[in-house]
Amino acid sequence: MIQYIKRSLEPVLGRAVLSFPAVVLTGPRQSGKTTLLKHLFEESHRYISIEPPDVRAAAIEDPRGFLEAYPPPVILDEIQYAPDLLPYIKERIDAHRDRRGEYLLTGSQNLLLLEGVTETLAGRAAILRLLPLSQREAGGYPQKPLVWERLDQGIETKGPCFGNLWASFLRGGYPELTAEPDLDRGLWHASYVQTYLERDVRSLRQVGDLNLFQSFVQTLAVRSGQLLNITDVARDLGLAVNTAKAWLSVLEATYQVIVLRPYFANVGKRLVKTPKIYFTDVGTLCYLAGLKEPSHAASSPMSGAILETAVVSEILKTYLHRGEDPRMHFWRTTAGTEVDLIVESEGRLFPIEVKLSATPKQAMAKGIKIFQKDLGERAVEGFVIHPGDVRLPLGPEVMALPFAEL
Repeated sequence: MIQYIKRSLEPVLGRAVLSFPAVVLTGPRQSGKTTLLKHLFEESHRYISIEPPDVRAAAIEDPRGFLEAYPPPVILDEIQYAPDLLPYIKERIDAHRDRRGEYLLTGSQNLLLLEGVTETLAGRAAILRLLPLSQREAGGYPQKPLVWERLDQGIETKGPCFGNLWASFLRGGYPELTAEPDLDRGLWHASYVQTYLERDVRSLRQVGDLNLFQSFVQTLAVRSGQLLNITDVARDLGLAVNTAKAWLSVLEATYQVIVLRPYFANVGKRLVKTPKIYFTDVGTLCYLAGLKEPSHAASSPMSGAILETAVVSEILKTYLHRGEDPRMHFWRTTAGTEVDLIVESEGRLFPIEVKLSATPKQAMAKGIKIFQKDLGERAVEGFVIHPGDVRLPLGPEVMALPFAEL
């Protein structure tokens, strides 16, 4: 039996089921949506997958009959295969508005699913997102707060040891690879990418040429952590710019990439407006970059982007898996001064730099100190995240931290 890994989202899901008639759980394929719902609600809810062709046909051809055959409380898995069910689910919910937790829906295509949900189930459904495992979930600390939250509470805790850092980056956060460490990660990621292209992307009208789309994905991987000039990407691949933009939207809507936008404030500086791109799963990034061994990942030209991706995705997952919308940006002036990540929390701005050197130095905090000076009281303590094991102050309001302590 495959080991179940506790998820940070569990208490949020529990509250949502008690508060809403329906709960919609979205996220990329294989992120653990079905496993999580079955683990929490198998005894109280019947489970139906809409992915098999015969079940899908029944749901599409006779939606009222289908819902009559599978009355609530019920888990309807992969609802994006029969989005026309949603108005009929609304009909049944409205007939019994006092009931809670009747319909638990999952879907891996945010692009199509959320359009239908917002149109038909507004006010009736809680929408939650489940990404691959965060490092805190993989390490057995699913409710561990972020470092600045621990400082607020006066708590100092040493992060869990995640073993070999670069090996964990190559593996990535998909639950199956963590629960079964003997699986061939290269074959797993190859299969995942192919399944994603064949099942999720092929069904979207915006994508015609799957081979060219795969080249587009690999081109973005090389640019991970960099400013993304979509016009340059389109030109390199011989694509129309509007096509490249549509494909980027597909990747973002299917939870494969994170588009990080710049932070703006009236500080009298000229700031860049171009976004940066990261892959949601660092293992997917390593696979697309052709990296197979931890030593190669640590010494490759992509190593900085890999570590930065791990930091961005860890913070994103931590917020999303608490049911919160993260407010994350980067900051860069036209003169080249940059802070890799700005996290906004309760009106305060936490600047975060990611550095490859495991030996923290004062110079690593230069961008953070300039940001703190320019933003004044809103900018609070900053952090330099590195792959080593040293915790060291780099100034009055800057702390160097190992990645594991994040």
